[in-house]
Amino acid sequence: MTQARVPSLVLKLGIPTMLSMLVTALYNTASTYYVSYLGTSAVGAMGVVFALQTIIQAMGIMIGQGCASQTSRLLGAKQYVHANTLASSGLCMVLFLSVGFACLAFAGLDSLLTWMGATETILPYARSYCRVILLAAPFMAASFTLNNFLRSEGLAIIGMVGLGIGGVLNILISPFFIFTLDAGIAGAAWATALSQTISFSVLLLHYLRGNGSIQLHWSYVSKKASLYASIFKFGFPSLTRNSLGAIAVSALNLMAGLYGDAGVAAMSVVGRVMMVTNAFLIGLGQGFQPVLGYNWGAKLFSRVKLALDATICMGMALMAALGTLGFVFAPEVIGFFEVNDPEVLAIGVLALRLQCAVALLTPTNVIGNMAFQVIGRAGVATLLAATRQGLFFLPFILILPGHFGILGVQMAQPLAEMCSFIVCGYFLWHFRKEVKDRLN
Repeated sequence: MTQARVPSLVLKLGIPTMLSMLVTALYNTASTYYVSYLGTSAVGAMGVVFALQTIIQAMGIMIGQGCASQTSRLLGAKQYVHANTLASSGLCMVLFLSVGFACLAFAGLDSLLTWMGATETILPYARSYCRVILLAAPFMAASFTLNNFLRSEGLAIIGMVGLGIGGVLNILISPFFIFTLDAGIAGAAWATALSQTISFSVLLLHYLRGNGSIQLHWSYVSKKASLYASIFKFGFPSLTRNSLGAIAVSALNLMAGLYGDAGVAAMSVVGRVMMVTNAFLIGLGQGFQPVLGYNWGAKLFSRVKLALDATICMGMALMAALGTLGFVFAPEVIGFFEVNDPEVLAIGVLALRLQCAVALLTPTNVIGNMAFQVIGRAGVATLLAATRQGLFFLPFILILPGHFGILGVQMAQPLAEMCSFIVCGYFLWHFRKEVKDRLN
């Protein structure tokens, strides 16, 4: 962490995480493809429930990164007992919170799904899918928490294997549950629930065997409120980013629903495609985080600066390439997922092209937020986490459709990316200047 060449180290940690994120995105995308044979309303239901899945993931990522942002610095400073206490307490915390969330969601499921954008025709499909997903919520959330633990100690490959096994399994068994067993959209949910449970088991088994620098054990679980407060504090930027993402998806579904189930389905497909594209960048960023945290804790500021510069450059090159491909082949990409409704194709192609056109700006927005989170500046990290989907996207998605119709729905996210780039770029430029000053 403190001696290997920085660009190679970021890639070494980032590529496995990138692949695990990609597999996660692909199995969500594959489920959308299979479900598209059930009709436009079923595809729309996938987009609605995706907002709820984002909340479940947000809990796991919040606690995982709330611990990992500290443990990477603690491991760099060789404070192993404190790192073990944080991780063990964090795992208990995520299981407790996710079970509580699932119970509350079950109690008001129809109202929750309607609030998330389900129309009368989408609601029956969304209800069937969501009931099963909620049963697996604790395992789904905890998988993301354990994956962050592994990254914090430089074991991203183990995380890739754990999440990858579940992702590949989901892709393989979904058609069996949906079509062979004739379970419909509920079959897609059962395939996802089973796959997520297996991923959790694989990741947990690594720690039960006592491998790695971090040790998980009941004896390390803390009773101090201050420790849980620190997890929440440092994980809050992630919670903000992902929770606002869920709210943004819900708002998008509601506004797209004004133009029928085709509007919801089209934006759902675009969202899944962009999730695959962004998986590369998020994976790279998550490989960057432990490198930055470790070297920040070790006060090796030349390596901190190099890690920041190298990651931004690699991210921009990556997103420029992916954005170009997405823009050029947008009709083929959207057409792959839509087998029934040409209106979905028409709406989706333009929306995808608009988002691909601003893909080059995304690395500054994502990496900037991650950098401040991992060095412990929760306030700035939370602000930056709120820019894309909160401060900018929500006003755009609520206002623009009233003036531009469906075009307002399609261009809300690209405009939010542009505005977020200005804010995140400003803070990132000042952080880089601060690192240079520490070198002098």
